[in-house]
Amino acid sequence: MNTYKALFIASLLSLLSCSVAWAETPQKTPNPRVVMETTMGDITLELFPEQAPLSVANFLSYSKEGHYNGTLFHRVIDGFMIQGGGFDEAWQQRQTKAPVKNEANNGLKNLQGTLAMARTAEVDSATSQFFINLVDNASLDHGVQGYGYAVFGRVVEGMKVVTAIAQTPTTSRYPFQNVPAQAIVIKKVRIIEP
Repeated sequence: MNTYKALFIASLLSLLSCSVAWAETPQKTPNPRVVMETTMGDITLELFPEQAPLSVANFLSYSKEGHYNGTLFHRVIDGFMIQGGGFDEAWQQRQTKAPVKNEANNGLKNLQGTLAMARTAEVDSATSQFFINLVDNASLDHGVQGYGYAVFGRVVEGMKVVTAIAQTPTTSRYPFQNVPAQAIVIKKVRIIEP
């Protein structure tokens, strides 16, 4: 009987030590999320700081400072992407900070619904502008045609809003093309605390 009792106690202690070890294991912090309130509805975005720390920090910094409030989706190409974050409703370009290093080699792909940094032909030129991929755009991935465009998040709610923006009629507004005929405004970008 004493042997069974000893085995029982040993088993119980073993289970307790496992549960204590599990409780001490640090839990992964959830990825930050933001809600982009637009004149066509809300888009909720999950950001990926582990894969794209510089791009995420950059986007969150602009969001906290209210940079995106009152800016336009100024370039919309159905079947490709929607782009915003740079111009206000009067078509004045918002002042930006220094460009961030291009993180396109982070393993994330420009898949449908992903959020990526917009840039010029210069690799490390991204500032505040971003785009949301409407389809899988493999040609924008790192190493396919040049360095690529850094993905740093994805749409988790509101893809119907993204699609509606994509399908809005467009026009030209010198020197811009693919401009929504009726302004689509980002009213506010709100950070959701994890």
